[in-house]
Amino acid sequence: MLIFDIHDPRLSGVSVTDVIVDRELAYADVFVSALAGSEKAQEVLAGFQHASGFLRSELARRVELRTFPQLRFHWDPTPERAERIERLLEEIRGERQAGVETSLSSEDDDTG
Repeated sequence: MLIFDIHDPRLSGVSVTDVIVDRELAYADVFVSALAGSEKAQEVLAGFQHASGFLRSELARRVELRTFPQLRFHWDPTPERAERIERLLEEIRGERQAGVETSLSSEDDDTG
């Protein structure tokens, strides 16, 4: 729906990461993230807020529910955090590998 029905450039490269609907179906908290990262968060949330009426009516048309919840949009920093953690782990792996290679090189120098 985001790809084909909404033509707002603020929402390009955006992913919905989670949706939590309350028991009464009054609200749906929609968590979003973007490839561009958190520096685009306010712009993305403004785009979703602008499109919320359209999104809600389209979803209500496609999903059979007695009532359709109000959509509330939130920025999800989880993908960025996961990417940062992956970079840190890769850096640690690289440092360990360099340390092992240095250690092996030192052992060769000691025995030769």
